Order: sequence, then structure tokens, then C-alpha cells
Amino acid sequence: MASRRARPDPAHVEWEKAARAAIGERVDGGAIPLVVGPPHDVEGAALVEQGFPGEAPYTRGIYPTMYRGRLWTFRQYSGFGSAVETNKRYRYLIGSGQTGLSVAFDLPTQIGLDSDHPRAVGEVGRTGVAISDLGDMRTLFGGIPLDQATVSMTINATAPILTALLVAVGEENGVPRARLGGTVQNDILKEYVARGTYIYPPEPSMRLTVDLIEFATREMPKWNYISVSGYHMREAGATATQEVAFTLANALAYVRAVQARGLDLDEFLPRLSFFFSADRNFLEEIAKFRAVRRLWARLSKEELGAKDPRSWQLRFHTQTAGSSLTAQQPELNVVRTTLEALAAVLGGTQSLHTNALDEALGLPTARAARLALRTQQLLAEESGVVSTVDPLAGAYEVEWLTDRIETGAREYLARVADMGGALVAVEKGFFQAEIAREAYRVARAREAREEKVVGVNAYSEGNPRFSLFPESRKKGTPVLRITPEQEARQVARVRRWRRQRDGPQAQSALEALRSGTQTGQNVMPLALHAILQGSTLGEISDVWRELFGEHWPSREF
Repeated sequence: MASRRARPDPAHVEWEKAARAAIGERVDGGAIPLVVGPPHDVEGAALVEQGFPGEAPYTRGIYPTMYRGRLWTFRQYSGFGSAVETNKRYRYLIGSGQTGLSVAFDLPTQIGLDSDHPRAVGEVGRTGVAISDLGDMRTLFGGIPLDQATVSMTINATAPILTALLVAVGEENGVPRARLGGTVQNDILKEYVARGTYIYPPEPSMRLTVDLIEFATREMPKWNYISVSGYHMREAGATATQEVAFTLANALAYVRAVQARGLDLDEFLPRLSFFFSADRNFLEEIAKFRAVRRLWARLSKEELGAKDPRSWQLRFHTQTAGSSLTAQQPELNVVRTTLEALAAVLGGTQSLHTNALDEALGLPTARAARLALRTQQLLAEESGVVSTVDPLAGAYEVEWLTDRIETGAREYLARVADMGGALVAVEKGFFQAEIAREAYRVARAREAREEKVVGVNAYSEGNPRFSLFPESRKKGTPVLRITPEQEARQVARVRRWRRQRDGPQAQSALEALRSGTQTGQNVMPLALHAILQGSTLGEISDVWRELFGEHWPSREF
């Protein structure tokens, strides 16, 4: 029996021609095709009809040319000690080829405490950079061109304050707020679910979140006003399906809250962004990114009623899984991170952070941070995977996983809708309970060695500091430590700031903030005014503490 000759799909030929022309490539130039699909008119060749990259529902990516047109942003998450020390690290990473900044803040900054607060003792600068006032923020971004470098800030309960601080520094340096580019996380709902750095009860916290979104929509057109984050829920133990479902449930809650303010859906939705984990299961993670992109396109169009195709596009940042890192044999973390980063790239991420090998032991050293960045650069420059968009499309396993994750996420979304939405589900503790059950199951499986972790419960050397590299065996893995002297310097600096400012002006601005918050004004202009008058992050947070109270978690589930 004579074999039938495979013929190119005419639609594919035309799409490829247009897409490659957009990035200046000749179609007959011998380059690898942007998209490889089944040959046309060959029986059984087409597994599924996925459409092309850049076309709704965006299973295959939101841009036609993806990384052939532009690489993802190398956005390494970093921050430690004081603004002086973190600024030096940022300059080092930019000099090493990093293309976007991502700010890690210390615990006091995240929960609205100045560095000299009694509850901040021992925590200043330990999980990120300490920021208490405008002076700290000026130092943090000193010498960094904010009109060129995009900035991502992982901050939630105090997101309005940190955004106001960035606006103030930008405008002092001739960069108006309309030209500031980057992202603020501003996702308070997942703090109640997984991360824990909330301050106020959910309802007033949502008000602050929406105030920031409204302000940025109208005055910061290049700014991504929220990064709805599944990452921390995944780190707490969520499955891939739960990560997708709970993240999108939270996103729907934010969108409806903003709509209730009267903003047009297609005005603010294109600036909404997402943040996901890249975990250990390589194929499942790739499928997860494809599934969440497709599901969001359908939800935003069919359920929310968005008309602009940009509103249907899910843009996301990815970080490799911190929960997969091990203190035992830490050099193996380089391998784990590489596989996780590759999954993110094959899944079509817009920006990426790769964890350092020593993060299970402490803050990353400069050397480890550089190696983490080089991991991304190696994938971009040497692996060849950037040449083709969604190269695993059509693989039976990947398509089956994509469908399974979307189906499972839809089932969860229906349950959340029946409860009255994500805010109610969070207040009742539903998300928290579902994640806790999965985390317990995994812990039991690892204890029983049913789920293996190399170097921990399988292939263990018995010494948690054992290294494959002889020169490291005696010393172990170097760890960056924050000293009491560093904390003392930061505390002294904050107290000096208060002494040198105009105290009555700062107090007057705080009173205006209190009054405006009580009467329902958008808090962003009020917070910005208070910042410019010398008020500190802790003082602004305390105004809201007095008005809103503090949150205690529900035990309903």
C-alpha cells in the first residue's frame, strides 16, 4: 500500500509567514519553524485542535513569536539587610545580565512595622530588605534608572505604602508615575490562605487592594497593579489543580470588586498579572501553565464579559519551587531548579526567578545568586528551546494533563462560587483546609518513602552538609547571615529620620489619611502625601490598624 505524502497545512503556512515576518525572519531562511504541527491531510495526525500561539484561548501562548521575538524577563527576587546592601546586590545582578528587579522585603516591612518597633527585634533585614521610610526607598534605588528597569515588589498588606514610596522616588528622579513599569503583588487574599503576612481583616484589606488598582489604572498605565499569586499556595502544599483553581477564584473576586467601583472591565483587566510556581513534576507543570492560560481566557470572556482580547490574555511570572530545595546535598538544588525553570519556559512564562542552591540554608550569597541567574541565561542561549513556541503541544500526555487540570480547576471554581466567592471561602478557611490536607498527605508519603526526595529520604549520605565537591566538604555551603550590628544600624537610621523630619507636618498628613480613609476616599493620594511629609511605613499602617483592627484566622473548616 502506497503511503500518502504529508502536505503542509495551508493555514499553518500563512500563519508562519506572518509571524516570522513580524520579527524580521525570512520564511525560506532555513530557521526552525516557530510552530511545528501535524501535517495536513494525514489520517490520525492531528491529535487535538489547539490553534496557533497568540490566538484565543491562548493554550499555546499569548504571543505569536514568544521567545523568538523577545526572551522572558530575567527577574531574580532579592533583598536583604539594609537598603544600602540590597542596592549593591541589585547593581551586581544588573551587571551580570539581569533584566528586571524583584524586591524581597523583610517581615517587619511586610506587616507594617518600622525597623525600630519592639516586635521587629531579630527580624530586621532577615527575609528581605528593611524599608521604613522615604530615605530607605531612595537608597534602595539609588543609581538605578527607574525609567528603564522594571521593578517587581512582593508586598501585600502594605502594598499601597510601598507603591507610594516608589512613586515618590521615581518622581524625585524625573520619572513620572505614568512611566513607571513593573508590578506590585498586592494580592491580600492568598495571605490569609498560605503566606500569613496580613494585618487587617479581609474586607478592609480588599478595600486597600482595590484603591491601589483604581489609582494605578488611572495614573500608572505601565504598572501591573496586582499579581494574583498561586505560588505561595503551592509552597504551602497545594496541588497543581488547586493552585490554578484558587488563584483564579481570587482573581475573579478582585475583578468583581474593581467592577463594583465603576471601572470599565477592559480598562483595567489587561494590566492584571499572575504569579505561579514551577514545581518538581516536569510535564504536569508545563500542562498547568497551558491549562491556566486557556481557562482564564474562557472565564474572562464568557463569565466576566471582557471584549478586548488583551483582557483574555493571562500574563504570568514564575518562580522555581522553594519547597523543593533541600538543606541536604544542597548542590542538587541546581539540578532541581534547572528542570523547574525549563518547565516554566516550555510553559510560556513572561518572567522568571530561579532559586539559588543555598536558599534552604539562608539568604543567597552573591555567588549562588549569580549561578541562579546563569541558569536562566543558559536555558535562553544554549538549550535551543526558545526557538519553537509550545514545542510539547500534541503530546498525548501533555494534552491529557492540560485537560485534566482545567477540568479539576473548574470543579473547584464551582464549589467556591456556591459558597459566595473567594472572599467568603477564605474567611471560612476553605482554601486553607484543602491545602492543609494535601500537605499532610505529601508529608506522610515522604515519611513512608512512597514519594522520594533525592538526598533526603533516598540516596542520602547521612550528613546534611555533605557536598559532592571536595573543596566544600570541610566548610559546608556558605550562608549569608544578617548580623545584630546590621540591624542596629538600620534601627538607628530610622530614629534619625524621625528626628530630622518636620514632625508636625508628618502628623498632620497622618490625620488627613485617617480622615480620608474614614470618609471612603481612595487612600493612595493620601498615603503618598504622608510619605512626602516624612511619615513612616509603620505610622501609616498604624492609622489603618486603629481604624480596621487586626485579623485573626477562622477555624471553620
